[in-house]
Amino acid sequence: MKEVIISIIKYLFFIALGVALLFLAFRGLAWAELWEELKLANYWWFLGAFILAIISHVFRALRWNLLIGQMGYKTRSSTTFYAVMIGYLANLALPRLGEVTRCGVLSKKENIPFNALFGTVIAERVFDMVVLIFIIGIVILAQIKKIGGFLNDILIEPIMGVYSGNFMAIILVFALLIALVIIFLIVFRKLKPWLKTTMLYQKLESFIEGFVDGIKSIGKLKQKGLFLFHTFIIWLLYLLMVVLPFNAFPETSFLTFFDGATILGIGSLGIVAPVPGGIGSYHFVVTELLTQLFDIPVKVAAAYATANHATQTIMVIVVGIVSYFLLILVKTKARNE
Repeated sequence: MKEVIISIIKYLFFIALGVALLFLAFRGLAWAELWEELKLANYWWFLGAFILAIISHVFRALRWNLLIGQMGYKTRSSTTFYAVMIGYLANLALPRLGEVTRCGVLSKKENIPFNALFGTVIAERVFDMVVLIFIIGIVILAQIKKIGGFLNDILIEPIMGVYSGNFMAIILVFALLIALVIIFLIVFRKLKPWLKTTMLYQKLESFIEGFVDGIKSIGKLKQKGLFLFHTFIIWLLYLLMVVLPFNAFPETSFLTFFDGATILGIGSLGIVAPVPGGIGSYHFVVTELLTQLFDIPVKVAAAYATANHATQTIMVIVVGIVSYFLLILVKTKARNE
């Protein structure tokens, strides 16, 4: 009962966080203005993004099959795709539920141990995290002046206020942070024997071990080239899902592929945030990026973020529900051959 109550509290907290970020994304913007921009959008470009999203998930299923096959199990590509889409559907209800859900449904249909499948999902997520960090690093280095100013406006100035331009104040803050890190390491070393007995430490240790094992499992993969090819196609399609809708609004039509990579890289942080479906967090991050980096009017930026997020959400709901019913029709394997 206690775990149920804690889960409900966490869920309500994340919902509240998403609503708060949604409010921040649309602050100072009248709903009538947002609605007018949404009515003027060319939705054929969003339809293109809708189709590309489905194709990207097909490649995600094919890539997952490679990891499953590495363990000696055979899976049907259609079943794997259905499981992936049902997982995304579950993520709309509760963050991180999708990983467990897709492993559960595929385990049942293909008669594969759940733990084995979950290990492959961790490996997949670890590799995608590395790719995302790489993309973010590239766009930051290539647009250091723009992004540096953006981070200063949304992070440094709100935290440091009038001291943000004071060199000595910044030095003192960094010195304080270093001192805190040193103190933390000393305290951690002293308390480590006790911390090892706590559930939080064990979960963190398990996560780190899973991260390392995930990287190792990909390194041992026999079809590395095919795995990298699928990964490249997945992220290329993700990029196109960002770039195509730029053409839906005259004010964003001048943005380039590299601008799209910036939105994809940093905007993905809004999707991976622990908020159901990235609601609020995605809108906030993308709206801020478009307005602060590219001087897009806030009403257009908010309309782009809203329409693109809605497109992907509708796709997940429609294809996820269809996948659920199609999976029911799939015959369960009696044994894995």
